[in-house]
Amino acid sequence: MENKYNLKSPAVKRLMKEAAELRDPTEHYHAQPLEDNLFEWHFSVRGPPDSDFDGGVYHGRIVLPPEYPMKPPSIILLTPNGRFEVGKKICLSISGHHPETWQPSWSIRTALIAIIGFMPTKGEGAIGSLDYTPEERRALAKKSQDFCCESCGCSMRSALLALTPNSNPSPEDHQAKELAQQISFKAESSLSRQPSESGGAESEPSTLTQGDSSTSAGQEADVEPQAELAEASPAPSEEEPQPPAAPSVGRPLSPRQRRAQQHNQQGQRDGREAASRLAFIAPPHQPQDDSHAGSAVLIVVLTLALAALIFRRIYLANEYKFDYEL
Repeated sequence: MENKYNLKSPAVKRLMKEAAELRDPTEHYHAQPLEDNLFEWHFSVRGPPDSDFDGGVYHGRIVLPPEYPMKPPSIILLTPNGRFEVGKKICLSISGHHPETWQPSWSIRTALIAIIGFMPTKGEGAIGSLDYTPEERRALAKKSQDFCCESCGCSMRSALLALTPNSNPSPEDHQAKELAQQISFKAESSLSRQPSESGGAESEPSTLTQGDSSTSAGQEADVEPQAELAEASPAPSEEEPQPPAAPSVGRPLSPRQRRAQQHNQQGQRDGREAASRLAFIAPPHQPQDDSHAGSAVLIVVLTLALAALIFRRIYLANEYKFDYEL
């Protein structure tokens, strides 16, 4: 194995040192790297006494990153136990799920002791955690003795040293309890931070949405008065055409000419009144297209009326000239 890895790598140096320290199994735990992979370890831990896991021996994997010990390992249980899911990375502040709480001074031994101390605690919905009943966990603890790992060939019946009846709690047990309390507190604080952070992230889009809606509402409010002003403003009125002035005649008018002139003036007044009514009697809220069409019709009507007046004026003038010659 030494020829396969770079001996100058800090991770390789650290793992070889820990492998030498954990070479011999104890009554409570044992771990060694695979023969062909220094960065994958298999471990065995004994269930904590006076708990639902008492009498059980559980096997699992520890996958270490190339940056170890600067980054935490990933821990996976392989033996059914009722506390951690099988084949899934468990979520502890000492595992890869919480790199912000990992300390380089911690080691594989620390991880094993933490697993033992953490097993009796409640899962509380953490990643990779289970909350089986005490009866189910005791039944799994008995069955764990028959487990044998296919990868490393380790049997749980011979993985650890046998417990002696009169053995006092070892320093490792005391250290496991203290470490479990420390890791549990960090895990809860990290989980409590996640909802607050996610809540803040969710509140920001809602604030932005409110701002966008208020902006759009303001734009609509600005458009509405403009539309009202556009509707209220009257359309430009067409200039009234002025009839041509009657030619000045130095001679006195005959009764027939006076009647024709009066009739011509009455027709002009009627045409102006009709044009004024068509110009100013219009619906107040006509669409823009209708106003254009009405203007075109009005222009045509006024043009025809003016042409009729001019034609009548020419006709009367010719009639007056004919009478004058006679």
